[in-house]
Amino acid sequence: MISFKTVCGAAVLSLFAITAAKADQLADIKAKGTLVCGTMGTFEPFSFQDPKTRETVGYEVDLCQKVADSLGVKLELKLLAVEARIPELTQGRVDLLSAALGYSDERAKQIDYSLTSFVSRQMFMTKAGSGISKIADLKTDKISAPKGSSSEKYVRALVPDAKLLTFQDPPSAFLALQQSKVKALILSELALKKFQMQAGDGLEFIKEPAAIEYWGLGVRKGEPAFLDAVNKALKDMEASGDAQKIFDKWIGKDSPYTLERTFILDKPVSNPVLAEVK
Repeated sequence: MISFKTVCGAAVLSLFAITAAKADQLADIKAKGTLVCGTMGTFEPFSFQDPKTRETVGYEVDLCQKVADSLGVKLELKLLAVEARIPELTQGRVDLLSAALGYSDERAKQIDYSLTSFVSRQMFMTKAGSGISKIADLKTDKISAPKGSSSEKYVRALVPDAKLLTFQDPPSAFLALQQSKVKALILSELALKKFQMQAGDGLEFIKEPAAIEYWGLGVRKGEPAFLDAVNKALKDMEASGDAQKIFDKWIGKDSPYTLERTFILDKPVSNPVLAEVK
């Protein structure tokens, strides 16, 4: 006859084994041989569909690939809407977020951030001749932003009386500006430059940045081994020169943007620095 003590002991051991398995995401990823990386897919040059190959490519895709390579596993991409990023991660449907994930204390309560993956200037764009030269000029105007994005939060903080219209993705928010449904659009500087190049003349930036934003890769809470592995991959990219090559390919001297990289991948993320609206 099996004793009550034996049954209880077996149950405790079983529960411990299940908890340990859930707590070691790194081991799970290596066991299945695949890293599932959540990215946006509509945000050139960070992650977007190559018109020739129809594959999702970009700066943040290359970062995911390097992390997968460092773990010795295959990369699987999952395309996410802006507002779905954190829920998809916390519910375990993706292993890692590489999706324009600006740091905030609020988000850091829900997920863990890697070291810095990008530093972005958040900017406002208007139509030429709008008469708007500074952020304070927006006052009660209509402004578009992607739903669930940090850009949305900056509008609420900087011009709280403005009428904020949110959209499913950056292209939809930009279309609202083109169709004069809003007076201004807020996005990362690179995203706005891309839209400006596509649209041609007739668009201009408000010169002062709305915020300087630090991005990181997102990892579920309670996964220290996996977070350490992601950070090691970023540090290795910086040390090997791959970080600069990836930047130059999509954003720097080998890209249409020709921007200079002013950050490195081995620094902790921090809260954004907001503009002083006058």
